[in-house]
Amino acid sequence: MASTYARRMARLSARIFGEVYKPTTGKSMKVVQLMSEKPVYLQKRVIDYYPRHIETAVLMRYLRLIGLYRDEHEDFKDEMKRVARLKGKGKPKKGEGKRALKRK
Repeated sequence: MASTYARRMARLSARIFGEVYKPTTGKSMKVVQLMSEKPVYLQKRVIDYYPRHIETAVLMRYLRLIGLYRDEHEDFKDEMKRVARLKGKGKPKKGEGKRALKRK
């Protein structure tokens, strides 16, 4: 039978070092182990599994801007915007919208 001081020190030591203070079953220890691990979305094996979509898209946009990469779909979308603007279907410039025309 341990003293109160020894029990409190054992509990404090377990809290500091992330151990379980009271004796537990194997099932409960599995839960404790799962909760003490890093979340799945922060684990290196998961992070490295998926490609880096955002960085790749930014890089391709920059390469297209400087002329080293040709994205036909983006070219098509730009052309469609240009044709719509020529037909008068594009967005009006700032200060030339419906509300601005009512005031004049």
